[in-house]
This record gives sequence, C-alpha cells and structure tokens, in this order.
Amino acid sequence: MSATPVVVAIDQGTTSTRSVSLDADGKTTVRHAVEHQQFYPNENWVEHDPEELVQNIELCLEASGGADAIAIDNQGESCLAWDAETKEPLSQVVVWQDSRTQKAVDQLKLDGVEPEVLSRSGLPLDSYFSASKLAWLYESLPEAKSLHSRGRLRLGTTDAFFLDRLTGHCKTDISTASRTSLLNIDTGEWDSELCRIFNVPIDALPPVSDSTGDFGSIQVCGKKIPVTASIVDQQAALYGHGCRANGDAKITFGTGAFALMVTGSKIVRAPEKGLLPTVAWRHAGEPATFALDGGVYTAGAAVNWARGLGLFETFDQINAFDGEPAIEKGLVFVPALAGLACPHWNRDVRGTWFGMALETKKQDLVRAVLEGVAFRTAEVIDAMNTLIPVSGDLSIDGGLSSNPYFMQFLCNVLERPIVVSSEAELTASGAARMAADCIGKPVPSPESGQRYITKTPRADTRERFAEACRLAASWSGRV
Repeated sequence: MSATPVVVAIDQGTTSTRSVSLDADGKTTVRHAVEHQQFYPNENWVEHDPEELVQNIELCLEASGGADAIAIDNQGESCLAWDAETKEPLSQVVVWQDSRTQKAVDQLKLDGVEPEVLSRSGLPLDSYFSASKLAWLYESLPEAKSLHSRGRLRLGTTDAFFLDRLTGHCKTDISTASRTSLLNIDTGEWDSELCRIFNVPIDALPPVSDSTGDFGSIQVCGKKIPVTASIVDQQAALYGHGCRANGDAKITFGTGAFALMVTGSKIVRAPEKGLLPTVAWRHAGEPATFALDGGVYTAGAAVNWARGLGLFETFDQINAFDGEPAIEKGLVFVPALAGLACPHWNRDVRGTWFGMALETKKQDLVRAVLEGVAFRTAEVIDAMNTLIPVSGDLSIDGGLSSNPYFMQFLCNVLERPIVVSSEAELTASGAARMAADCIGKPVPSPESGQRYITKTPRADTRERFAEACRLAASWSGRV
C-alpha cells in the first residue's frame, strides 16, 4: 500500500477543478478532475457558479484520500461578493475573461487616473484585473451596500471565498492580491487611494497574507488537514517550473499564454513595454519575490475556436504540416479574439486573417492560428529579454506544449532553446511544492523534459506579423 501523499493540491482553474497528489519522491498523480459550467449571460460577460466550484473542490479533496497538507491555486483575477457571516455568495464569480466593466475602465482613463493606478499597483487600467469587477459588484448588487453597512460584505478573489467557506480563514495571498489593481506593490498592502479610485470599500476586502503559512484546515476523509499554501495559478506554475533565480522564465499555454520571469527582490516596472510587475510569492517570514508578467489572452482558446469552426477535427491532425509556414505564403492570423494583451494592451482589436486567397485551405488557416499564437508569445518574451536577459532554456508547459509543430515554430521564432516540461501538472505541482516546503517536507524537482533547438530562424517574419497587428488595431478603430 502506498504511503500517504505529502500534499494534495487543488488546481481550481478556468474550466475545471482537479486534485493532484505529490508524493515524497516528487511524483504527481491526478486524483480527480471535474469540469464546471461556463455562463455567458450577456455580451462580454463570463461567469461561474461559486457553489459549483466549492462542491467540485470538496469532491476533488474527497477523491484524493488525504495528505499531510493541502495547497490551493486559483484563477487569479476572477472574483465575487459574499456574506461574511453566512458565507453565502451574493453573486456569480465574475471570471478574469469578463470585460463587462471596460466602459467604466475607459472612463477612468479619460479621468486621467491611469498614471496613479500604474504607479501604485504596477498595473495598467484594464478590465482584466479584479478592481473594476469588484466595483461593479459593489455598485450593482442590491444587498451589497446593506451588508457593507453592517460589516458583513466581503469582496474578493475566489481564493479568499474558498478559504472562508472551507476553513473559516478569510484571507488572500499577496500574489493573488497583486493581480487586483488594489494592492500597493511597494508596501504589499491594500491601497486606500486605489480603493477610492475604483470605489471599492477597503474594509470589505480580505486581509493580505503570505503565500505559505496557516490558512486553516479542511476535513477530508475524516481527518483535519492543514492548508499551508494558497497562490495564484501562474505563480504556482512558475514555482513548479523550478524558476527561482533572476531571469528564470516560463510560459504556460492554457486558455491564454502566460509568461512570467523571476526578478527576485527587485520590482521591475516597464509600462512602455506592456510588461507588468507582480508578486511571485512570499514565504512566511521572508521578503516577497517579484516577477515580470506578460500575457496573451487567447492561445489554447484560439485553437479550440478554430476547431469549433470545423478547421480540424482531432488535435493530432495539427501536429505536423507539409510545405512552408503559412506566414511565408503571405497568410497571417492575429489571435486577438479577446483583444491584445502584452505588449499592446488594446481590448478593441479582434482576431484577423490577412492574405487569404482562393487556394487557401482549412489546414492553412489553422496553421496560421498556431503561428499567430507563437508570434504573440515571442513579442512578450522579447519585451522581457530587453529588461532582464532570459537565463538558460525557456521552460514551457500547458496544452499547446504537446503540439510538435507549434513548439518547433515557437523555438524558431524565439531563436532560443525551449524545454517542454515532463511534468504534466506544473500549476498544481508548484502549489504542492510550496506547501511541502512550508511543512518542512521538500520533495525532489521533476525531471527535465523535451528540448527544442532553433532549426530555421524566423526573424524575417517578425515584421510581417507586427504589421498585421498594426493593421488589425487600425481596423478596430473604424468600428
């Protein structure tokens, strides 16, 4: 009979919740996984049912069989309102992809407050972050102001809700808090001026905590198990990749593509490059470790969208292609299906093909989608590399990392070696390793994975893609 796992990690993501056990030898095993429903009640709205998420977490924990500790990673910018006394949600979860507050954000830009927000939080004004969503909840929910007047309103990201509901400890870790636009990145505390700008009552926010420590305990299989790590998903993945030194970087390809680079004790500000300083993590009793963040809104989502259009049926059909790349045939796709994030930060741009002809086939179109995601990712890494050189091989994980064509094309575009991790669950693994470190039971790092080296550099196609982005942005300004 196998020994009890050191840690069970709950990876509560955008489309599913899963429990992953981490054994003393460093092996990870998925114990249970369950998808949850996506709600689109209005244009640009994306919601989850918080009760369904809590139920799925509980199911995943029960299926895990227990451990010495629990780790939880969360979606990041997704948030909700709830009653501090009853722990009942007042709203659906407003998901990070949701852009219902973009008009309010645009008005704040017109009011001239973006420099102040950028200076204090390190983040630009964008509906991607939680602050405007939390303000919308406070202003729109009938019960919000009444509960606030009685000291019972809670506004926060999903991590704080899960902890409050499951352990009775209402807190949010500093890495998650740094994604709200309400945390002062220099002090590591909620900022009263930012809360005033966004109209979010500061006393309704959960306390900011370390990423490791005492988060309470959860009853699992008849035993109380302590939660010793709680962290935002992309920072968990950074830890799972083994990134610890300045310049260590990773890219996770999920719904979007998220690149993070460790900057250590230094807060690197680069708004002119569209890169964001963020808190990577803060261990109990230690100073914070910072990172640079750059995101692409649609990566795996763009490929799934192409599949939904009927451009291909099974993923093995897009692992290889004949002939020269689509962009060398003059066919380009800008994967701005939800706007352009780093380094452009333009929500208005939409996905666009350029260069279609009568001879263009379905496989050409989907190939251009894959190439577009690679070019967008390269824009982010290029921007990072100008500030702090990326050290060593670039570490990759996530769904698209299993596509050989995409990985080799990305490697060629980046003109640097990349390694696809052998660990399939790096987000959960990272959170679990943090929890294991916290309880004094560190585990071995995962083995390195498949390494790609540049075969055919694509530097000559960079400007073509950049021009396509400029054209797509120009077209969006006309509608």
